[in-house]
Amino acid sequence: MAKALPTYDELVGYNHAVAGHDGILSDVSGELFIKPCTPTEIAFYETSSALYPEFMKLMPTYLGTLALDERTRRRTIEKAACPTILAQNSDQHEDNDVAVPLAKDEPSKVTTPQSRPQESTITRESNSRIFGNRITTDKALVLENASYNFQKPNILDVKLGVRLWADDAAEDKRIRFDRITAESTHKDLGFRIAGMRVWQGLGAKGENIDKEGYKIYDKNYGRVSVNRENVNEAFTSYILSEGAGIDGELGRQIAQAFLKDLTWIQTQLESHENRMFSASLLFVYEGDGKALRNALGNSSNETQPIASHKEKKKSTSAKIYSVKLIDFAHAEWTPGQGPDENTLLGVRSVVKIFQDISSAKQ
Repeated sequence: MAKALPTYDELVGYNHAVAGHDGILSDVSGELFIKPCTPTEIAFYETSSALYPEFMKLMPTYLGTLALDERTRRRTIEKAACPTILAQNSDQHEDNDVAVPLAKDEPSKVTTPQSRPQESTITRESNSRIFGNRITTDKALVLENASYNFQKPNILDVKLGVRLWADDAAEDKRIRFDRITAESTHKDLGFRIAGMRVWQGLGAKGENIDKEGYKIYDKNYGRVSVNRENVNEAFTSYILSEGAGIDGELGRQIAQAFLKDLTWIQTQLESHENRMFSASLLFVYEGDGKALRNALGNSSNETQPIASHKEKKKSTSAKIYSVKLIDFAHAEWTPGQGPDENTLLGVRSVVKIFQDISSAKQ
């Protein structure tokens, strides 16, 4: 069943992205996350929804695709005019911008996974090379916004893999991404911190703290400042925020909650056969210490893994934490080829880090 979306004038730029994704929009309420996409990413969501329901629990809630009326006047949003968290694009999007033409005066519609047309509609102006050039597309994924219903969402994007490029990547892109791997924690740990934002409390000021009180760690933080020796400290900077009321005890509870979900994610990846290049783990938790304590106090089982707390979410408006696998522009199902060890290396490394943080004495 189609769900009416706001008109172009009612859509707003999404301002919680931590890895510099351009062109992302939301509805005014912030509940929807509207992401320009390629047919490959749509296909991965559709196949996962139809054939791999357990794996879908790792992914953002998929509501369908945004299909725009070809007969209406078209307008291309090349980069959403929004206060982006990072000034520069993430690796996946720095040479893969996707522009979405939206009808300004007529409502768009969401096609649900069950009723989606068999083919994704790409405008005739589209470049035949999907990856490596900007394309004009009338398709966008409509997902549930992972940061919705948090008062102060603390967000961390962890880019996974040693090899970051897909088989169809151009040679210059392979060289560039291999250099990123060689010069970062991708090489030894199979991941790097792509970006994060951590609320520092009311009235917080200082270096890299924005007007809302979030400390911003851009893509250069994970590339330049984080190494194998200090990577645990980097994750601790995400989990702890004394100025926001999140001390060692509270941070350890959140780390333990993330660890349960990460262990379950690892199990699911080990039991499925696909390939995902430059996918990420997206972490979100309540960054307001008082709100977090209240939410934990009102929850009888605050550290249930993903499969359990999806049901719990319906019974409470206060969200505590979430971790999802995201970014599937270069993902496909590969039956018979075994688990994705390239992605799993990074997940296992992150699991080990959260084990260390969870057991550390404060």
